[in-house]
Amino acid sequence: MTATAFLAILSHWRRHPLQLATLITGLALAAGLWSAVQAINAEARASYSQAAEQLGTAGAARLVPETGAIPVARYAELRRSGWQLAPVLEGIIRFEGQSFDIMGVDMLQHPQAQGLALAAEADSAPALDALLPPGRIFAHPETAALLDASQTDHPVTSMTGLPRGVAMADLSLASRLLGQPTSLSYLLILPDQRPGLRPLEELAPELTLIPARAASDAARLTDSFHLNLTAFGLLSFAVGLFIVQGTIALSLEQRRGMTRTLRGLGVPMRLLASLFAAELAAIALVSGIAGLAGGYLVAAALLPGVKATLSGLYGVPVDGSLSLRPSWIFSGLAMTLGGTALAGGHALFMLWRMPLLAAPATHARGQQARRSYLTGAGLGAVIIIAGCIILHLFHGLIAGFAFLGSLMLGAALLLPLLVSASLSLGARTAKGPYGEWLWADARAQLPGISLALMALMLALAANIGVGTMVSSFRLTFTGWLDQRLFAEVYVTTANDVQGAELSEWLHAQGIHVLPRRHHDTRYKGAPLRVYGFEDDPAYRKNWPLIAALPDVWDQAARGQAVLINEQLARRNGLVPGNTLELGADWHLPIAGIYSDYGNPNGQAMMSLPALLTREPNIPNRNFGLRAAQSEVHEIIRNIREEFDIPPESILDQATIKARSLAVFDRTFVITATLNLLTLGVAGFALLTSLLTLWNQRLPQIAPVWAMGASRRQLAAGEVLRSLLLAAATAILALPLGLVLAWTLLSVINVEAFGWQIPMYLFPFDWLRLFLLALLAAIIAAVLPARRLIRIAPAELLKVFANER
Repeated sequence: MTATAFLAILSHWRRHPLQLATLITGLALAAGLWSAVQAINAEARASYSQAAEQLGTAGAARLVPETGAIPVARYAELRRSGWQLAPVLEGIIRFEGQSFDIMGVDMLQHPQAQGLALAAEADSAPALDALLPPGRIFAHPETAALLDASQTDHPVTSMTGLPRGVAMADLSLASRLLGQPTSLSYLLILPDQRPGLRPLEELAPELTLIPARAASDAARLTDSFHLNLTAFGLLSFAVGLFIVQGTIALSLEQRRGMTRTLRGLGVPMRLLASLFAAELAAIALVSGIAGLAGGYLVAAALLPGVKATLSGLYGVPVDGSLSLRPSWIFSGLAMTLGGTALAGGHALFMLWRMPLLAAPATHARGQQARRSYLTGAGLGAVIIIAGCIILHLFHGLIAGFAFLGSLMLGAALLLPLLVSASLSLGARTAKGPYGEWLWADARAQLPGISLALMALMLALAANIGVGTMVSSFRLTFTGWLDQRLFAEVYVTTANDVQGAELSEWLHAQGIHVLPRRHHDTRYKGAPLRVYGFEDDPAYRKNWPLIAALPDVWDQAARGQAVLINEQLARRNGLVPGNTLELGADWHLPIAGIYSDYGNPNGQAMMSLPALLTREPNIPNRNFGLRAAQSEVHEIIRNIREEFDIPPESILDQATIKARSLAVFDRTFVITATLNLLTLGVAGFALLTSLLTLWNQRLPQIAPVWAMGASRRQLAAGEVLRSLLLAAATAILALPLGLVLAWTLLSVINVEAFGWQIPMYLFPFDWLRLFLLALLAAIIAAVLPARRLIRIAPAELLKVFANER
């Protein structure tokens, strides 16, 4: 009996192959986009973990300074107290215009010490060679080749176990290269400590203990980006489920008569429900596997964009390869099965409650949906209010995304009532019986197509919101570059000697020079870069201040105050008038806050003479030159003739701006791609809804045809009806998209990156999306309209003999 009943249930798909294809495609699309995002996230996090393991910092607790650096004397005191610690000094070195991250370690204590010694021996060098002058540098083969080409003072050993872009060396060499002989960045706490040691919080209360984590600093820094990607994947998955839910509900409605017959023959309802569930699980499994394959291809295509984003916004390198990892494979299958259960749960429940003698009536589903408009709208309003309360009471990325999720879900539940009200208002403009029927018919079909319209609205709102955010960011970023890049030429020398010679030559030529020098330290355990500037009218005229005391530049120029970037201010709740602690005995009031887009770390500015008083050994290699625009090319040519400086180390303002904008555009490639994919899925949802409702349309169309309307006229009505519904949905999506944009700019961006961007409006982008929505509606309606034109009159006449 079970096998026979199951075959009877499966026979439905033989009669409705398009419906089966729609269901499988919808599930595969949902699973594919979700799996693609999870594959990208998994690959990036694997790169972070691998880099941390290669550097020997994964899984090790560390001591970091609240402000400034750790004095070597403090490290010596802790070692004498019995604690086994590995000192680390980090910074950026520059050879021939090339910048490299360097990590100085104790070659006898660091977890990577043995690996470095083996690499040196494999390079035919004694293990102790790295401890003796001139010192040895270890790097990934690709980085090692760049180091060999840019300097010859220090031998370089290739080591495949190190991440790209990072050089390792003994602490003595790193401290010489960085000019920091008496300071450390942090201390790794080694395992197997001797019991009974005095607690670290007593020995070094000024140091913060960060517990051991498998994730690296890069992983914590980019958590916000991966949360954004996950939210996009979840949105795409939800849009795909709208296709699935409508198709499942329709297929079960169409099998009500068969269900009644099977129950009349003695098949228990519990068994029938189990068979329907097994059928959906099998379809979900097949669709999930297809979705995983598609997701892998999408992830492989998007990964270069992710690399550009992580590099552009965070300066974090990610491997370019994509691997099949169990985490995102099982996640994709689990989401597919769970999504299918969620999409089909209500329809199965209604089938379970169906009385034995219930007549098969597919139209009843639409009537029931219409009665639920007010209920859905009330629930949607409650969800939106709950999201607003969450945003008001809590802070952080999770609260921001909770608000966005409740806003979009609530708006989706409100949509059917709002579209129905819009169609009722439109009906008042109808002239003649056919026009009145067209508006009434659109309202009658709304229950069956409402899920597809929800998907379309969410996709359009996401495009409006994210597009507004990116365009506002680009407009703001362009203006900010004009303010920050006020020097006409930027030069970087190979060393301090060349820097001094260049500075002397420039002054002799009468060229206005603005030196750019910085000191790296820490604040509240996080990296902080302090720039020194010389008082110049250009700073007062151009520098992008967003909050300041009245005499901000006078105080800063006298060395009596400091300016900080927006990121540092927001993360630590600092405002002008507060005090910034740069060291144990180094405190300065904050005179102003400036915008600093694209920088994930804190930054500060102070008078260069005051900075050199505290840190006299800061390298002097970076210069900004002020000159008339007509003299720029001649100045660059003269510098190249007089000094051995590579072309990439002498750049004019226009070149730097063009490169910065190119990096910006690459940064948001993945966002634009996911937007397009989501909109495509929504358009497919609209198409599948119109196709699955085709059989239900005949009882409404046949009487109108019998009264004299031609099939071509009815087909045009189908297209027009689809346009009306899409237009109403697109108009309602606009306010939702603008609220989404505000949330992204004022809540999500502030929490994720530490800066707030003003919101600009782009009506032409809205018009483009509106036309795209209409185009999707036309494409979705073309196939049903084509069927209607070609349908035989006999098929329409059969409607009058049917029990419907």
